[in-house]
Amino acid sequence: QVQLVESGGGLVQAGESLRLSCAASGPIFNSLAMGWFRQAPEKEREVLSCISDTDVITYYADSVKGRFTISRDNDKNTAYLQMNSLKPEDTAVYYCAPVTRGYYGGSYSCIPDFFGQGTQVTVSS
Repeated sequence: QVQLVESGGGLVQAGESLRLSCAASGPIFNSLAMGWFRQAPEKEREVLSCISDTDVITYYADSVKGRFTISRDNDKNTAYLQMNSLKPEDTAVYYCAPVTRGYYGGSYSCIPDFFGQGTQVTVSS
């Protein structure tokens, strides 16, 4: 089974940027669609963005559209989430996951298979 390690989180001020990475072990990463999710305290986990195995972006949540960009580098077995213009409401634990297309949290986006350990993002005002 693929193992995932998220990194790149931290404490930033509103308006700043972060790039999250999701490093995957195993040779099958290239065949996996990937997604980024987040969970804020006392809130349900929400899907942010999904990308196919062939680098086609299939979904952005309205809350991050225009600010966040998903990408992947199959040569490095890594998926990324570039986060710009961060807001305090972006504070959450961020997770990546292998995904399949489908309904999640009320949106036709992508369904996670399993998550990594997550990386904390804290945005101060």
